[in-house]
Amino acid sequence: MKCVKVLSTTAILGYGFPMSSFEEGMKLKPDCIAVDAGSTDPGPYYLGAGVSFTDYFAVKRDLAIMIEAGIEHNIPVLVGSAGGSGAKPHLDWQLQIVYEIAKEHNLHFKMAVIEADFDKEFVLKAFEEGKVKPLHPAPECTREDILESTRIVGQMGVEPFIKALNDGAQVIIAGRSYDPNMFAALPIIRGFDQGLALHMGKILECAAIASTPGSGSDCMFGTIYEDRFVLETLNPARKCTTLSVSAHTLYEKTNPYILPGPGGTIDLHQTTFTQLNENQVEVRGSKFILSNPYTIKLEAAKCVGFRTVSIAGVRDPIFIREIDSILEGVTKRVKDNFKNLDNYHLNFKIYGKNGVMGDLEPVKEITSHELCIVIDAVAKTQDVANTICSFARSTMLHYGYDGRIATAGNLAFPYSPSDFKVGAVYNFSLYHLIEITDPVGIFKQTMVNV
Repeated sequence: MKCVKVLSTTAILGYGFPMSSFEEGMKLKPDCIAVDAGSTDPGPYYLGAGVSFTDYFAVKRDLAIMIEAGIEHNIPVLVGSAGGSGAKPHLDWQLQIVYEIAKEHNLHFKMAVIEADFDKEFVLKAFEEGKVKPLHPAPECTREDILESTRIVGQMGVEPFIKALNDGAQVIIAGRSYDPNMFAALPIIRGFDQGLALHMGKILECAAIASTPGSGSDCMFGTIYEDRFVLETLNPARKCTTLSVSAHTLYEKTNPYILPGPGGTIDLHQTTFTQLNENQVEVRGSKFILSNPYTIKLEAAKCVGFRTVSIAGVRDPIFIREIDSILEGVTKRVKDNFKNLDNYHLNFKIYGKNGVMGDLEPVKEITSHELCIVIDAVAKTQDVANTICSFARSTMLHYGYDGRIATAGNLAFPYSPSDFKVGAVYNFSLYHLIEITDPVGIFKQTMVNV
């Protein structure tokens, strides 16, 4: 029976996987090995600063196993969102690892390198033509957002991967990519339904997270047929169930039936999930609906200041009872002492009292016997951030509150020095859709003989 088999190694390249799971996957004779290497989940810093949120040696370990197996078995290896954020610095970082692997293991292969960076002038022109729209809940784009961005990437669709495979690439290292691309490209080339292929890719991109118990550090296997695909885990400690697979289909979605992406949407209104055995789930009925115009997501980050933080613990029940008035008093003292410095932000995160959910926290009355206080100062310069954090910390340390008994100090510091100079702070400046006419040519692609 005609099919394409895809081995997904891990949720994000560098998160690791058991060698035994990978070997089980290779026994099933996959037609390709694929992995998603990035995400915006860690926030805008990594895109703005041009550094990876994954570890160099952890990524190298995973990728070496994948590339060696791919070359040995003559099947392609596909990597998307290289280096975590998928911009040029991240792509170059990933390529350095690839070249090291090739040299150390004496490997020779044809590699496609696909860049995802967008020129500011191109984006400005599209913006002026009304072709850049906010992706809810992002605000409307401005010229300043574009110009102040340190770098801009576009989340490419599956088409550049298809071109690379058709051009004979044995290894594909791509910049920022739509998550299902790496898993869907080969099935689409071989004539399988695009909706099924992309839906399978949507689940495989997080690997064994779609199993129970779920894990982002384990492998998953997908097989696509003419009218369905089947998912299975490769570790006897995990199982694929209709619940685990259908639940992951809802992952990162605002609508349970529609999953928008580059060039269209995956329509799940007719999708069914069937348990074949204790470890296999069959999925049918997913469709892909083309969009007109073709849009992709832009991501960009800009530097908005510099951060200093201080972490402290509190055990005094009287301090805990008076925490709200203490924070109000410290904030006023800082503001009064530095009236000439109005361009800063001072924030307190109180773990043990609304630290995770903030104002959304439904538990209003706390019974914590201790609190963790994070003093967070952001300013236009590192020096100002240092000053604000330092003064807030020292003020809180010796702040006199109603009922206070101890005089030596209110806070317990787990570290010395107590203040951490975090450095540059980035916000997403673009999280918008842009209309394009050529989903292949807009992404620079180079073929390299490694």
